[in-house]
Amino acid sequence: METIFRIFLIIHITGGAVGLLTGILNMIAKKGDSRHKIVGKIFFFSMLTAGLSSLVLSTINPSLFLFMVGIFTVYMVATGYSYLHLKMLNINQKPKIIDWILTIVMMLAAFLFIGIGIMSLLKSNLFGLVFITFGTIGLLFVRHDFKNYSGKSHLLNYWLSEHLQRMIGAFIASTTAFLVVNAKYLPESIPNFVYWLLPTLIFTPLIIKWANKYEVKK
Repeated sequence: METIFRIFLIIHITGGAVGLLTGILNMIAKKGDSRHKIVGKIFFFSMLTAGLSSLVLSTINPSLFLFMVGIFTVYMVATGYSYLHLKMLNINQKPKIIDWILTIVMMLAAFLFIGIGIMSLLKSNLFGLVFITFGTIGLLFVRHDFKNYSGKSHLLNYWLSEHLQRMIGAFIASTTAFLVVNAKYLPESIPNFVYWLLPTLIFTPLIIKWANKYEVKK
């Protein structure tokens, strides 16, 4: 079992490293050209690999940290990619079964995270803020899914807005995991939960900026 754990750990680290690199490249590069699409596909597969391997690792060696990062990453990157093929939901297109599965799993996981967060805060553990934050963000995107899947989005290019937000969300999850794992090399005076929330605080304004820049309302 230890050998299997090490194999998946190597897969996880490799996928996360490639995801971080390609994510940075696509955020600073021009959007929509051929290079963006090629790098984007590499980002998608590497982040999906990192997310799925997190779930395997959290099963072999139980860890809420890996489980939460895995669920969040897989949901964000998978739905972010899927929305590129769901451009006609406002007309007559219907989401696939896998789209609904991803949304329902994220919704259930989000309620679980929020519940764990509340219980942690009641025990004076500020790390509960991390679970509540990730759970709340997950529910917000799930709400978007239900609205988009029913064709009730107020945007004409809802698919582009969702694609941008979720891919950056996956990048946030990867960056968060990187900071948390390497927190032992950073100043000990900084509480651990700060490293969990820092990427979200930094990149959320970027999500809002790009969403406002590219969205086209009905």
